[in-house]
Amino acid sequence: MRRFLLLPHIKIHNANAMSSPYTIGFPAMTAWLGAVHALQRHLHQQGLFDVQLTSLAVSCHQFDLQTYKGEKDFTESIIHYRTSQVFDEKYKEKSYGKKFSSKFDAPLTGEAFIEEARCHLDASLLVEYQGLDSDDREQFENSVNVQLQRMKFAGGDVLSAKPVELHTVDEDNDQDIKRVLAKLMLGHVLIERRDLMINTMEEGKDALDALLDHLKIMHRATQDEDGNVTWTSSRKTAGWLVPIATGFQGISDLGSAKNQRDTETPHRFAESMVTLGEFVMPYRIRNLDDMLWQYHVDTEQNLYLCQTLSTSNNLGD
Repeated sequence: MRRFLLLPHIKIHNANAMSSPYTIGFPAMTAWLGAVHALQRHLHQQGLFDVQLTSLAVSCHQFDLQTYKGEKDFTESIIHYRTSQVFDEKYKEKSYGKKFSSKFDAPLTGEAFIEEARCHLDASLLVEYQGLDSDDREQFENSVNVQLQRMKFAGGDVLSAKPVELHTVDEDNDQDIKRVLAKLMLGHVLIERRDLMINTMEEGKDALDALLDHLKIMHRATQDEDGNVTWTSSRKTAGWLVPIATGFQGISDLGSAKNQRDTETPHRFAESMVTLGEFVMPYRIRNLDDMLWQYHVDTEQNLYLCQTLSTSNNLGD
């Protein structure tokens, strides 16, 4: 029997849509798992020391990337929020956190800016948990309901959230699985498709070419005997495939950094890891492990990843 905590229909405002230096769109899995980890730490502070939130699935019901398209524009542009990160004595007003509508509104002080793409979304989280005593069930639900209203998800504010639900699933019972998957409808759950990357790289291509091979859309024209031209569009693999940020790879040795907030934890420089993901309707899920994400650390290759339980099990084999 597996136990799940359902966080239904969390409406999030201004979440970070720049999931990596290369991708803009759905928030990175590191952000979702980070929020769940923060929730677990709060539960421990409330005395629920044995509760462990081990993995989660994300179902997106609605997604609104903040873009702008002018009257004569051919394509839409990302609305950037330029956030100043420095102070200047000549500019007396405290500039940290100040948002400017355009680059011309910023003070001419040579300040550096972090450009941030934002999105509004409605998502449900299915979190697997362990270690909850039946006597603490009510405290567990109340603590999560209260904390949800105070949390940040991918840097976004929670506007509203429905009361949490607890579910028990017997994996040998198809009706149990269908019942919990129905709670994630109507929406799309994000699963990992690293297998497509691996198969393409085995053909001799590098990681970037393997990624682009599955993302590009090929347009072809055919002409019949009467001279009529028909255009078709296709991709290498069917499905709603997207590039997703799933973690980091260390590119320097472990050590200490100047002015680091946590003086007891070693630090290192790292770069983002991007792979393929796929959005699928929950009713297509046959194995819950295909959509449940968890942390995975590979110390030999300096990898700090988020990956699905199915991927972890396959790599373990």
